[in-house]
Amino acid sequence: MKGIVFTEFLELVEQKFGLEMVDTIIEESKLASGGVYTSVGTYNFSEMLQLLGNLSKHTGIATDDLLFVYAEHFFTALKRSYSSFFDMYKDPIEMLSSIENHIHVEVIKIYPDAELPTFDVLEKTDDSLVMIYKSSRAMHCFGLGLMQSTFAHFNTQATILTEKLKEDGTEVKFVIHKT
Repeated sequence: MKGIVFTEFLELVEQKFGLEMVDTIIEESKLASGGVYTSVGTYNFSEMLQLLGNLSKHTGIATDDLLFVYAEHFFTALKRSYSSFFDMYKDPIEMLSSIENHIHVEVIKIYPDAELPTFDVLEKTDDSLVMIYKSSRAMHCFGLGLMQSTFAHFNTQATILTEKLKEDGTEVKFVIHKT
């Protein structure tokens, strides 16, 4: 997993829960990196699971809920760093449907060894989108948060329904309708 995911996560933890919480979750986790991350480095996903698990334990907030909130923070970081990319799209459905064929292609140019989930578009209209998320990492709530943030970016309302196709959350169907 790319380091930017870790650095932004720890920034969020500091903003929401304080520097002491950052220290606590790093100390309690058994991190090969020692909790030292660079945005361009690559780190084991198990470290993110440990950090999330310890944050959940100390805050009482479910891991999926933490991932959702983190996605909103991460979206803001992406807009700050890659604002011109967001200007390429005029509509959230258009942007979300281009994840696999455009957005991930651009991410791989920046982070060649990134391990990205796949988003297979099953149906697309001007007002709806059905996609299947597949990943070895059960972070579909992170994807859901990014999708909600995409609609907010475009000042558009939507309902996004999720259906776990695999119980562990590594394959999830997203059914999206503009409202």
